[in-house]
Amino acid sequence: MSDDRSRPGHRRPDGVDDTTVEAVGKLSEALETAERARGHLYAFHQLTGRAHLQLEEAVKLLRAAGHADQADAVCEELLGRDVLAGRWTFQIVEEYEDGYRRCFLDVEERIRAQLVGGRRHVYEAEMKHRLHG
Repeated sequence: MSDDRSRPGHRRPDGVDDTTVEAVGKLSEALETAERARGHLYAFHQLTGRAHLQLEEAVKLLRAAGHADQADAVCEELLGRDVLAGRWTFQIVEEYEDGYRRCFLDVEERIRAQLVGGRRHVYEAEMKHRLHG
């Protein structure tokens, strides 16, 4: 079994204490959680777009079945409606990407660089060593 601590990218820099390694590990874990949330945001975006396409089909079918008033209601009240005030889902995704996510990535990378020389997964590499020798 290889020792990931021997790899330069996973080795604890000299003079870095346990609490710092744990704190940077927790910061990286928070970033991983935010990345999972990002995936859900993209799922929301895609599913909402799919629902829009399904609404268009429902309108066609309502009209074909002679239900023009109901088709008009869907068109006027729902089809093309903003998901949030003034925004469709693609705009929400872009705002998230350009704001919160970009800031999160920058802060995590900067603090990791300052405290553990930019090394990734030091905490996990040490955990692997503790558990598997």
